[in-house]
Amino acid sequence: MDLQLKGRHALVCGASAGIGQATARALASLNAELTLLARSKDKLESQLGALKAAGASKIHVLIADLDKRDQLKETIAAHIAAVGSIQILINNTGGPAPGPLLKADESDLLNAFGRHVLASQIFVKALLPGMVEAGYGRIINVISTSVREPIPNLGVSNTIRGAMASWSKTLSRELPPGVTINNVLPGFTATGRLAQLAESIAKRNGSSVADVETNWKAQVPEGRLAQPEELGQVIAFLASPAASYVRGQSLAVDGGRLRGI
Repeated sequence: MDLQLKGRHALVCGASAGIGQATARALASLNAELTLLARSKDKLESQLGALKAAGASKIHVLIADLDKRDQLKETIAAHIAAVGSIQILINNTGGPAPGPLLKADESDLLNAFGRHVLASQIFVKALLPGMVEAGYGRIINVISTSVREPIPNLGVSNTIRGAMASWSKTLSRELPPGVTINNVLPGFTATGRLAQLAESIAKRNGSSVADVETNWKAQVPEGRLAQPEELGQVIAFLASPAASYVRGQSLAVDGGRLRGI
């Protein structure tokens, strides 16, 4: 099975923590060149030694804010001009704040749409020429199982994740041969984002965080939360030559929690 990414350059968004950080480690183990993108320079630079030791051929740090999209276009263009083309794009960013959709303002939806869909569109348009030139492209979007089953009290997130999935499926019919796009749908994964959600639910219900996590685990046939590394490994597979015929798919990595076929 051809999993090697030596000679391939991957841009990992949200690489400072959680699934993004774990994905960077998985890609490094396949000898990819990495561009790590986030808002925190210190958090990105703290990973450099471990990623080099894991096998990354080169590592670049790119500071950007997905909410500042005019600036983002300039930043990405300048980065490509400086370091060369990028063949692998990992779209990954933190989800919107929890809460019912009926309590969301228009600005909540617009801001989330911009951070997820519009920023991803900017990345694809900037990176696609290099993918086409190389005859190799992988676009992988880290979304949510809410694409299949909306999650209670995540109204804005459910809406935007669905928009991302539709955007991705549309692109899967437009992108040229050799450039694929797929979605990974994480289930309950032990990240800072999930810990914040557990605290929010516990506060709302008058329960404990431990009770919330116990309830989550009871819904998962595997009986536990996922570790970020387990998501990173699946993403790395989709980024590899071995996944060359996987296109336009939404792959749940959820321990069997989703009930649909």
